[in-house]
Amino acid sequence: MRRKRDGVSVGLTRREWLLGAAVGGLSLAVSGAKIADTKINRRSLVTRHNPVITRPDPTAPLQIGNGEFAFTADVTGLQTFGDVYERGMPLGTMAQWGWHSFPNPAGYKLDDVLTPYDSHGRSVPYPDGHGNEAFLGPSNAPEALKKEAAWLFANPQRSHLGRIGLILRKADGGSVGLADVVASRQELDLWSGALESQFEFEGQRVRVKTVCHPQRDLLAIRLESPQLATRRIGVALAFPYASPDFRKTADWNSPDRHQTNVVESPSGAELERLLDATRYWVRLSWSPRSSFAAAGAHRFEIFAPDRNEFELVVAFSPNRIADGLPRFQEVQTVAAKQWQHFWSAGGAVELSGSTDPRAQELERRIVLSQYLTAVNCAGSIPPQETGLVTNSWCGKFHLEMHWWHAAHFALWGRQELLERSLPWYFAILPRARETARRQGYRGARWPKQVGADGREAPSDIGVFLIWQQPHPIFYAELLYRAHPTRTTLERYQELVFETAQFMASYAAWDAATRRYVLGPPLIPAQESYTALRRQVINPTFELAYWHWGLSVAQRWRERLGLPREPRWDKVIAGLSRPTVRNGLYAAIEIEPFTIYADHPSMLAGLGLLPKTPLIDEGTMLRTFDDVLKRWDWKSTWGWDYPMMAMTAARLGQPAKAVESLLMDAPKNHYLANGHNLQIPLFLPLYLPGNGGLLYAVAMMAAGWDGCPKIPAPGFPQDGRWQVRCEGISPAL
Repeated sequence: MRRKRDGVSVGLTRREWLLGAAVGGLSLAVSGAKIADTKINRRSLVTRHNPVITRPDPTAPLQIGNGEFAFTADVTGLQTFGDVYERGMPLGTMAQWGWHSFPNPAGYKLDDVLTPYDSHGRSVPYPDGHGNEAFLGPSNAPEALKKEAAWLFANPQRSHLGRIGLILRKADGGSVGLADVVASRQELDLWSGALESQFEFEGQRVRVKTVCHPQRDLLAIRLESPQLATRRIGVALAFPYASPDFRKTADWNSPDRHQTNVVESPSGAELERLLDATRYWVRLSWSPRSSFAAAGAHRFEIFAPDRNEFELVVAFSPNRIADGLPRFQEVQTVAAKQWQHFWSAGGAVELSGSTDPRAQELERRIVLSQYLTAVNCAGSIPPQETGLVTNSWCGKFHLEMHWWHAAHFALWGRQELLERSLPWYFAILPRARETARRQGYRGARWPKQVGADGREAPSDIGVFLIWQQPHPIFYAELLYRAHPTRTTLERYQELVFETAQFMASYAAWDAATRRYVLGPPLIPAQESYTALRRQVINPTFELAYWHWGLSVAQRWRERLGLPREPRWDKVIAGLSRPTVRNGLYAAIEIEPFTIYADHPSMLAGLGLLPKTPLIDEGTMLRTFDDVLKRWDWKSTWGWDYPMMAMTAARLGQPAKAVESLLMDAPKNHYLANGHNLQIPLFLPLYLPGNGGLLYAVAMMAAGWDGCPKIPAPGFPQDGRWQVRCEGISPAL
């Protein structure tokens, strides 16, 4: 996606996202030993962490993709056992453009669910959804929610574009089940982006190679087996209807609610898909002398009799596909070239010389997190928390999580991957301005839970969060650090200034205490205070973020030769100080002050954020230690652990930084495929954990503003950690 604003090109093409810019210079650091003078062997570093699956594991399927499109495969290399994997980690075929909305004959709109809230004597409307976070989709909603709020919550939703699986038949004609698949070995070659799968059934070996094109929404598949010739192996394509469920991407039980129209050609076919107002195209090409036939509603089968090898290419598009499809070998070659460039041109961190027993696992998480965030979090719109694997929150993305998904790209020499999603903020800027205007504020108020169209979802939590508001300023500052030019300033000044305008107008002057106050209504990043949203004020992290964000926005004005905004300076100077009780930072200013569950987000005030005048390091260190002693770790989320690691590093506690990053806690486990497990069945993966880990590691390895002038300042200097890094930029 590329567009121009004021003559400046904004956004990147699909090709540019993976190619990126060459790494400038080499930065190596070794903690506890002398600095090495050799480059990291990138291929060795990456491939020693290739995921290898030697038995069917429905909780850890492997995925290929390119940031805009992704395909998740089971042990066969395709989606043969999709129903089984649905009970673990679902198998999706998903694209950034793949959205659907159910009909809305009643014309439900956000205005229908607005509720007035008092804010310092003003009535401010919020689409609070009347408690709709308590259910997981319209089918489970209370009767009062099965109309306006339920429809607005569920729509639009991301959709499964189509299942591509193997037809496996036993000698007696029966279907092969997952238990019949034996001697399996599956490896994702990270260096080339190819997924290679081997398995046996009834004594016959099957080999499958699956590759995703780096610039097109296209899969290339090669099958090898003597069973192809006897029609005991083929390929099946099946297409579902969309689902309004909180988690599911597909409804396989409503064949009459959608259409699949077919146009055949000698060695291929073109399929037109119609789901209500959604329309997309699927084009296929296959090896000569193969057969293609319908085998039921929205299901098609392809066989290759008299062959031991078979190739299939499948392309998806929101528009009719005019170009011809490439051959398998062409896709494999271009994918390998671009993935090799990805790994060679970006940053790298190697821990192989370390004697600390945790180093190998941390290095594995680092490598796999780079791959997974490139596939799922580097698209033209912000990602949902489950990326392009499956749905969460009906496929909506959460803008407070965008930082955790993508900020790390700027530190790892891949700024273009962060930039790729920022044009979407320009696209929804009119909606964000309208939200602020409706509530009586200036500037742009960014939504929290939202789809590609920018319309906020009603919620009794999300609409009251504010910590996503300064994020665009943070992204812009990261990009300016990478490219400190007037072009960068002009490209993003509108986002910075509109964001700051809202932040300054949201802060309310309290005449009684003579200070600026945040909230009410408000729910902080630690969402434990939902029931108190009409009273909550001044969460510690949000206060620090407001001070930092407005201060940076003023620096942007000065860099552009503009005068400082007096209103912003008044808020900066008069902003409330965080509440301290018993020598510790409280989460919020009112009772109960701190609930020891969910996100310990007060720690982000000096961790995610650099030092501000609002935060005292001694108080933060005591708060950090108190959190370690008292927090309910079962209630936390994947990004909490890198957040704590960043805080510990800034406080000069590198041992605690490593302990936090690798804490043995229920939601800090990383599966064989590299995904951060959260809640089985409900939220089987959580990409903010992966992205947060990469930001924390970059900071610990390359440092941050004002850090000690030693190699790898965020790692213990005890001789057990050897940290080599290349192409990593220090954090803010």
